[in-house]
Amino acid sequence: MYLNCHSYYSLRYGTFSEIDVLELAKKNEMSCVALTDINNTSACLNFIKQAKNYAIKPIVGIDFRNGAKQQFVGIAKNNKGFHELNSLLSHYLENKLEIPDKAPKLEHAFIIYPFENVLELEISVFEAYEFIGISVAEVRKLRFSKLKTFTDTLVVLQTVTIRNKRDFNAHRLLRAIDNNCLLSKLDKQEECKQDEIMLPKEDTALAFLDFPNVLKNTANLMALCTIDFGFGSERTSQNLKRYTKSNATDYKLLENLCYQGLPKRYSKPTEKVYKRITKELDTIKALDFVSFFLINYDIISYAKRKGYFHVGRGSGANSIVAYIIGITDVDPIELDLYFERFINPFRASPPDFDIDFSWKDREDVTQYIFNRFENTALLATYNTFKYRAVVRELGKVFGLPKEEIDKLSKGRLPSNQLDDVGQLVLKYGKLIEGFPNYISVHSAGILILDEPIHKYSATFLPPKGFPTVQFDMNIAEEVGVFKFDILSQRGLAKIKDALQIIAKNRPELPPIDIHDLERFKTDVNINNLLKSGGAIGAYYVESPAMRGLMTKLQTQDYLGLVAASSIIRPGVSGSGMKEEYIKRHRFPEHRKNAHPILLKIMPDTYGVMVYQEDVLKVANQFADLTLGEADVLRRGMSGKFRSKKEFEGVEQKFIANCKKKDILKL
Repeated sequence: MYLNCHSYYSLRYGTFSEIDVLELAKKNEMSCVALTDINNTSACLNFIKQAKNYAIKPIVGIDFRNGAKQQFVGIAKNNKGFHELNSLLSHYLENKLEIPDKAPKLEHAFIIYPFENVLELEISVFEAYEFIGISVAEVRKLRFSKLKTFTDTLVVLQTVTIRNKRDFNAHRLLRAIDNNCLLSKLDKQEECKQDEIMLPKEDTALAFLDFPNVLKNTANLMALCTIDFGFGSERTSQNLKRYTKSNATDYKLLENLCYQGLPKRYSKPTEKVYKRITKELDTIKALDFVSFFLINYDIISYAKRKGYFHVGRGSGANSIVAYIIGITDVDPIELDLYFERFINPFRASPPDFDIDFSWKDREDVTQYIFNRFENTALLATYNTFKYRAVVRELGKVFGLPKEEIDKLSKGRLPSNQLDDVGQLVLKYGKLIEGFPNYISVHSAGILILDEPIHKYSATFLPPKGFPTVQFDMNIAEEVGVFKFDILSQRGLAKIKDALQIIAKNRPELPPIDIHDLERFKTDVNINNLLKSGGAIGAYYVESPAMRGLMTKLQTQDYLGLVAASSIIRPGVSGSGMKEEYIKRHRFPEHRKNAHPILLKIMPDTYGVMVYQEDVLKVANQFADLTLGEADVLRRGMSGKFRSKKEFEGVEQKFIANCKKKDILKL
């Protein structure tokens, strides 16, 4: 019966989550309910996903409004209708247009006009997809209105924004924040009505007792709606599936790129290199990640043509294919990096490439991506009301002077020193703390999909000028939408500046190739700078802590630098392994303290787990887990498990296998 429910993704308007909408529907014995947030589809995918847990049929749509004024409600008949509604809303948002009184014709969506709007606009002709929405409070007006003659066009449009008085108070505060006004000055037109609640099923039916046709029409409309997406284990990747015209030509291209680039990376490739290439290519093909590699290669190739520097990071550094075709500059054979950390049968999501460009170049690279690939958008992130922001906003709403707001936001005033207004700020702050405040742009994520973006979300246009979806990475991954990470850092710009200064001051010197890693690895001057703590101005290794660590370790080669950059990270540093590694590195007599099996597995780090790959090695060689299972364990230790149940299963297997081997007695 409820076709117009709001969650708190009706930003600065709604008062509870999309999960709360489902719980409310369950409580009131509703078997079907529609989520229609105001000019927003952020919650739709999760609403659809979670509805199964409540045995409720989900319907989604959009409440199209100009400010607080409702124009019409769009209800998706199916996935095509959701696509149409997202496209329509995106047109208004991206072009900053007012939403018109009448909706354009949509093939797969229903349009519901509020009762009062129909009277005001004197609409007398309705298409088959158009309806008149009647709230419970408007039933008494309907009795005396000519609109009651439209017997087949009337449906229930009981808006749900609040559940109780507490929610109404939170709603008014949100509206005052949105309008940047004192609560006492908030216009009633900006508020929802206090009767915008969900009634029990019997009470809803009773309210329309004299108009059974309204209930029947509503039930018929809802019965015609169905929407579904694959989530979790049922999902399939929605990313661009083919880089060329077919999967076969994609694979052939990737294979050719590997063998063409091989001589540049390995002048004398060994049997180990060839085996690794074959293994990776077979796995990439089997898991259907070929286009993912080729898209990243395309982006890197454009950057190189433009003379832009880049750094390929993330677990992608474990791939020899990525190394050979130039996405990364890390040799996984030299560093003994396991490909299974990058891709394995347990990992359904695509590989993780974090690609850094200069802050001066990233926008042009992003523009290239949007020009090169059709179905592209930036990923969003939600900025929520944090404690300090809540206190500051509510302090203004209640009219507190800045000095008091500052004290409250810093939490320095004990409760017994707060006046009545201060206590109100803290009391009501708890009502909206954690609510989404506004949608922002993810720091790096770009979506490149196989089908139109609007199949999944509406888009808006932030100041950067690139269309941006209305959902974040968590729900995106749940539905099979995986981001490409395009980041920026100032260090790469500094390198370019340094090269230009050198070229100007020393024109007689040959050009410097910053990708000539072998030369840099053996440069005596560079290694002396590392050893003496003189790596000033070098990204990642210039901090006092890092330079101090390299001085302690007497770092004087590339592998030593890699080790130092790993042991300074919180996991190793906070566990005591950092100190143990330094001790065993500087004083060989302490190496005898290592567990003999661990020393055999990790001789380069003296039996100390320094790298994430060491977790894979230990789990695989020490506890006989497969490398795929070992990666589940590694990700779970970082709190990144895809399934807690899956992680706990692998954890128990690790413990059981260690017990079987009687490891503790060794």
